Amino acid sequence: MNLLSKDAALAKLSLKNPIHFLALGFGTGLAAKAPGTFGTLAAIPLYLLMAPLSLPWYIALTLISVLAGFYICDKASKDMGVHDHGAIVWDEVAGLLITMIAAPAGWQWLVIGFALFRFFDILKPWPIRWLDAKVHGGFGIMIDDVLAGIFSLLCLQGLAYYFA
Repeated sequence: MNLLSKDAALAKLSLKNPIHFLALGFGTGLAAKAPGTFGTLAAIPLYLLMAPLSLPWYIALTLISVLAGFYICDKASKDMGVHDHGAIVWDEVAGLLITMIAAPAGWQWLVIGFALFRFFDILKPWPIRWLDAKVHGGFGIMIDDVLAGIFSLLCLQGLAYYFA
């Protein structure tokens, strides 16, 4: 029995399919507990690859990850027949990349950014919770994490202003 066959919706996906592989956060969305946290962890190597880029290139790639995420999440959701299944974690990947825009260098800032993003993604203060409940499809799956990423970005930049 493979990991995907444990859940009827997941059984409809294949890690060999590039869209499914990305939607599942390179497979991290299959974690039995806290798949969103594992999906956010999966974003760290991607962030580390992008961090040395100039700000315009970093923002461009982050924007591509968000725009592609609308399609990736929508396709995986439709293939599964379930809206916003917990295993779909590409939205968390994109959310962390947003959080880390123009972040100061250093592992401490990555840890703070990670914690802030998870805080906003889990707590879902208004209007994140409202968007999560009211907006559907790939856009709906992504938009609450995009907003959580923006909230986290603003907090991280505020902390950096005072402490970096």
